[in-house]
Amino acid sequence: MADNRNPASDDQNSRSSTPSDGSDQWIIINPTSGTADHVDDVRQFAAERNYTIQETTHEEHAVQLAQDATVNDVDRLAVAGGDGTLHEVVRGLVEASALGKVTLGVIPTGTENIFATNIGVASIEEGFDLLDHGERRRIDVGFAGEEPFVVSCIAGLPAEVSVGTSDDLKERFGSLAFVVASLQKFAEFQGLHIDLTAISDGEETTWSGEALCMLVGNVRRFINRGGQANVEDGLFDVVLIEEMPPSDTLAEATAQRVFGRDTEHVHHVRTSQLEIRGLGSDPITFSLDGELNTHDELVLFTDPQSLTVCVGSTYEDTQR
Repeated sequence: MADNRNPASDDQNSRSSTPSDGSDQWIIINPTSGTADHVDDVRQFAAERNYTIQETTHEEHAVQLAQDATVNDVDRLAVAGGDGTLHEVVRGLVEASALGKVTLGVIPTGTENIFATNIGVASIEEGFDLLDHGERRRIDVGFAGEEPFVVSCIAGLPAEVSVGTSDDLKERFGSLAFVVASLQKFAEFQGLHIDLTAISDGEETTWSGEALCMLVGNVRRFINRGGQANVEDGLFDVVLIEEMPPSDTLAEATAQRVFGRDTEHVHHVRTSQLEIRGLGSDPITFSLDGELNTHDELVLFTDPQSLTVCVGSTYEDTQR
């Protein structure tokens, strides 16, 4: 299979860690992410490598700082925060029409760090080391309407709970971990009334009815054990979980995990475009990389291999 690395990746991979004057490399730090005890360490690493340091001071400030970076011709941009901070930075790059003009590095300091984990970045020091001499890969960016996302888009029971499901539950119950974690919410949840069309290679897959969750993974995979999806193939990994009696949930979750197969109420599809429309009067709440918004209808699509990121040794290089 063809090598889809950034054409400049061989040069970049052999780059030494000689500090620059900081004019072409910035770091955006969210000082309140995670446990908020990382700022001094991040600043020290950044200063040693002559990064220009920018700290966020309010919500969505990282959007503006990412735009400022592109105006200043920054070509290496580090993001010290969690998935929400990364989401804002990617938004800023998109709004500045600069998605493909920078190399992005992740310095994991958030609570979950789902993106960093999936691309193989385990620590602050490793994040900086990868920016100096790590491998570069060009990955897909998902779009929900005009808003980008890199990790996932989730709708349903409820989006907030789906994002926060523990790793232990995901390991035990696969896709249905999100529902198992929310069993106590069944009584108050009114269902997700949707009409869905998935398009891949010119073929359509449709579904209409009441669902509990729709899970759309870009870098994140929800089926089976979860983990990293193929984030270079131009496709989403989609899981649709139909509405079902609470008594069926654990049985289907067990069948999925033990036998590794689809079940009656759970459907998997891989697609490059997804159209979702609400059938009722209430708008649908979506979580894009943990950020909530509502829409009556939404078109999701991929922008293949449009963002260059620094990846670690555990990144699953599925394209070679």
